[in-house]
Amino acid sequence: MKISKLFLASLMLTALTFVSCSNDDGNSNDDNNDGTVVILEGNLETRTLTKDKQYLIKGQTFVRTGKVLTIEPGTIIKGDKATKGTLVIDKGGMIEANGTATEPIIMTSNLPAGSRDRGDWGGLIILGNAPVNQTDPSIEGITPSVVFGGTVSNDDSGTLRYLRVEYAGIELTPNNETNSITLGGVGSETVMEYCQVTYGGDDGFEWFGGTVNGKYLISFASWDDSFDVDFGYVGKNQFGLEVRYPSYADQSGSNSFECDNGPNDNVTTLLTQGVFTNFTCIGPKATNAQSINANYQHSLDLRRRTAVTIANSVFIGYPRGLRMNQQSVYDNYAAGTGKLLNNIMVAPTTTFSVGTGMTADAAAVQTWFNLTNTTITAAIEDQFAILGLNSNLAFGTNVTSSYPANPNFAVTTGTLASGASFSDTKLSGLQTVAYRGAFGSTDWTDGWAEFVPNSKAY
Repeated sequence: MKISKLFLASLMLTALTFVSCSNDDGNSNDDNNDGTVVILEGNLETRTLTKDKQYLIKGQTFVRTGKVLTIEPGTIIKGDKATKGTLVIDKGGMIEANGTATEPIIMTSNLPAGSRDRGDWGGLIILGNAPVNQTDPSIEGITPSVVFGGTVSNDDSGTLRYLRVEYAGIELTPNNETNSITLGGVGSETVMEYCQVTYGGDDGFEWFGGTVNGKYLISFASWDDSFDVDFGYVGKNQFGLEVRYPSYADQSGSNSFECDNGPNDNVTTLLTQGVFTNFTCIGPKATNAQSINANYQHSLDLRRRTAVTIANSVFIGYPRGLRMNQQSVYDNYAAGTGKLLNNIMVAPTTTFSVGTGMTADAAAVQTWFNLTNTTITAAIEDQFAILGLNSNLAFGTNVTSSYPANPNFAVTTGTLASGASFSDTKLSGLQTVAYRGAFGSTDWTDGWAEFVPNSKAY
């Protein structure tokens, strides 16, 4: 349904622009190639977005219970900066964003090429009925309030496949920024694979409880934490990539992984025990001497009774390595509730630290860590080749436009090319590969991921 026609006349040019209403009655298939800009706002009905249209999310836009938003491969959806456009899939709603390697789905800023920046819009929020360890938690800044979580472990919120979310993470209310992709109580029947978040204004991916599993995830140049885990999340994720931009970091402290269990240290049921294996995490430092934003902190920041398992992964380029913030964290790992297995950590300065008042000290944490992992404190610039990583995969002193447009993340030689282990029961059901880190001889980012998005004329 067209809601307006605006005629702009001059002696030289007459242009006609159509704007389409988002609140259709019944099902809708947006399949007319007539130059229409389709506005998505308010509560959406079940509909299909097609690649031959242009879409703009205005304000907080919801897919409510019983509604399904289907997005065709190759579709481009833009978030409106002026109205803080944010797409929210509510409990019981579904998103079927099933892109392909040759036609990924793109959610990005509505600003033109060369003008986009982190926090241009609100990003993608998906809420489900899977268990969380809080009572009726809600996403801050969303109005009206939306709660998430329940008792349905195999809840299905749809499909995210070959999806890019760029320049999201706007501040909805003071000190309440959205993440690029937020997952609240999302269940295990939801599919999430081949997803890239880029230049986000807060965390890259954040899991608030839930059971959703993931594969082939990229957090590129996010502002705060790349992977943030909270509220009793217990899903499994394999093959992940992080690359950090040296000048971007949050005042709260930016980490590769920030893993938490709740807003305090008192939650003892449904611990955060998510599993992450085969992640390649490239921090802000390309050399030991390089200056970076002072808010960068740790490769792994483990907090408040968390018990995640991280295995067969590599962390390079952060100023510090592992921090355990509370005694409850150390106790969970010493007891084997959470595990760090077969990882390689390269850090130039303080590698291990603990919170105040702990019985365990940094030396105890280091002793425990080194039983099943490898710590390297030699020069970062020397370690890329030893690990088998191309040295240009770190930003170094390059500006955002100078990152390789087609980086090669494949690993065929070096320490990472072998040595993976999947014998621990925490890793059951995951794909067994020989290599550590996210890549073997195949670069799974090739063709669908984008590393210089500000040059793209969407």
